Amino acid sequence: MGVFQSISPVERRDLVIAWIAISLAFMILFVRSAFTRAGGLEPLIMLFFFLTALLTVGVAFVLHELAHKYSAMHYGFWAEFRMDPGMLVVAVAMAVLVGIVFAAPGATMISGYSITKRQNGIISAWGPATNLILLVPFAGIFAAGSVTGDGLISLLGLIGLQVNAMIAAFNMLPVGNLDGSKILAWNPVIFIVMIAVSFAVLYLVLTSL
Repeated sequence: MGVFQSISPVERRDLVIAWIAISLAFMILFVRSAFTRAGGLEPLIMLFFFLTALLTVGVAFVLHELAHKYSAMHYGFWAEFRMDPGMLVVAVAMAVLVGIVFAAPGATMISGYSITKRQNGIISAWGPATNLILLVPFAGIFAAGSVTGDGLISLLGLIGLQVNAMIAAFNMLPVGNLDGSKILAWNPVIFIVMIAVSFAVLYLVLTSL
């Protein structure tokens, strides 16, 4: 079965809906920040933020979930993403009300024979690890924009860095059903390294760039 053939129509629908909703939440977050700095925004600027959010969040969120899916399939499990409508509403509402994105639009559901703690930890680690890997190309985009003096390219790279750092750090929290709790249960050393890197990068992109 091909890579994309393994994504069912239901999973594709859930990914697209969650992608749009979480992109909207991030767009609101970035618009709030830009509005505060500029004292107002033109409609075209708001459209730019939405399209940028669609691109950056689309890459960060979809690849994060697909990393879970295909690592689970590697072990022979059935795995599909399912959105959580309630959490999608919460994500958008929190972005509007308090300027925070609660990035938990759903989860990749896994079933099959009994999953081991090691398998569960590795499958969980691939999500935030993918976001950390994606920091590299977005850093390249940011650098290219800085070298050429293209502010829009730089901004695209910066937003890509922020989105991936936020998603990685959030998912590494060792609470509830987030990736961090499963990684911690599997290997505390790997957990400490991943959460330290995630929050260090998040701090850098939010304060230094």
